[in-house]
Amino acid sequence: MTPEEKRLLEETAKLAKENNVILRKMRRSAIWGSIFKVIYWLVILGGLAVSWYYIEPYINTILEMYEQVQGQMESLKNFGR
Repeated sequence: MTPEEKRLLEETAKLAKENNVILRKMRRSAIWGSIFKVIYWLVILGGLAVSWYYIEPYINTILEMYEQVQGQMESLKNFGR
């Protein structure tokens, strides 16, 4: 093996090791990105669920009041007949 071939082989090995390190970092970054994306959506959906749990009684009360008013309006319409 000539010195030039040996130098090229060592350079190729060095570049392969550097590429391996970079690819491992990229894969690790992609995995962490996926994990944080799942956590992000769990926090958003969990926040919505908790909000709905606390707001639902108020919404039900408002809907009941609306139905009562609607029934009273209907009885007022039928009152003159």
